[in-house]
Amino acid sequence: MAVDRARRMQGIFLPAARRSQEAIWQPAVDVYRTQDGWLVKFELAGVRPEDIRVNVHENQLSVSGSRRDWCLEKGCRQIRMEISYSRFERSIELPATLRGARVVTEHRHGLLLVRLETEGASNE
Repeated sequence: MAVDRARRMQGIFLPAARRSQEAIWQPAVDVYRTQDGWLVKFELAGVRPEDIRVNVHENQLSVSGSRRDWCLEKGCRQIRMEISYSRFERSIELPATLRGARVVTEHRHGLLLVRLETEGASNE
């Protein structure tokens, strides 16, 4: 009977726990207008540059990827987990077409900087 109760509890709680682990989080973003186009900063502390994808389409900039957990030293155990370790995705619409924009990315101090250099930017 106790085994049946444990199975019922697992059936209730395990699917919800799996969904929360698979949840997509959205990094915070700052958007700047520059002389050459746009600068968009994404807060991605702990995300390796090789785990990030950048896509530009029409007037939309999308950044996606994943942040993975890692342990600082051998034998450490999880006690409290508040940082999201899973897939992330964030799309930003800019008030200009990005068609033909030169995309330059830089990863600095936990931030992803995406520069979108557009022709005639200073005239817009």
